Amino acid sequence: MSENMIKKQLLYIDDITVDFDGFKALNKLTHLVFYKSMQAIVGPNGAGKTTFMDIITGRTKPTSGRLFYKDNINLLKYDESSIVKLGIARKFQKPSIFPDQDVLENLRLAAFRKKNIFNSIFFSQKNLDNKFIDDVVQQIGLEDFIKKKAGSLSHGQKQWLEIGMLLAQEAELLMLDEPVAGMTDEERIRTSELLRRISQEKTIIVIEHDIDFVQSLDCPVTVLNEGSVLAEGTMSDLKKNQDVIDVYLGR
Repeated sequence: MSENMIKKQLLYIDDITVDFDGFKALNKLTHLVFYKSMQAIVGPNGAGKTTFMDIITGRTKPTSGRLFYKDNINLLKYDESSIVKLGIARKFQKPSIFPDQDVLENLRLAAFRKKNIFNSIFFSQKNLDNKFIDDVVQQIGLEDFIKKKAGSLSHGQKQWLEIGMLLAQEAELLMLDEPVAGMTDEERIRTSELLRRISQEKTIIVIEHDIDFVQSLDCPVTVLNEGSVLAEGTMSDLKKNQDVIDVYLGR
């Protein structure tokens, strides 16, 4: 029995098509995502990677197909804010943080993401699970910067902080769009280590163009092309796949 057959299914994308006036951004795409796992999505520009994230987060509704979360939750019935409350969180390439607040305050605000943001600002700190927030700080490696304004952090630290904010809001599925773009080599290494640790308890989908970084994640990789799955496997195997070389790696 394969490892994926043993793992519990978290997300089921079934025959999804997204048609924009005749252009199929996704074309009968079927894909599985499992609990406590990490996978990378790669492919050339226009392959459907962003639309893939958009349909999961509710930003785009498909033309046809089905999308189920946690066995039987039909995500197509929910809007973006409701999907966040279900435990699905997305990180865009550019960090979305509160630059004038310190690291700790950013994480505390994220912990109340499901509440009105203004209520979060004035929410009594005695109601916070401070140990939980401290654990997140330790996990993202910013324990020496908790009182530093988020806007003054390095680019890599800002990215780690935003990943921490997703953890603070207790997301179960983290969707990360090019998380290492603009990072130094050392920051890339630390980010790979961070994501591999997180994937022991959470589910992570990474969209990334940095092939060396994807290989460092040591996770299953799906190659999209023209809205469909072209190939799947390890990055090492995909580097030898002639179809992948022709449409993506060889360009």
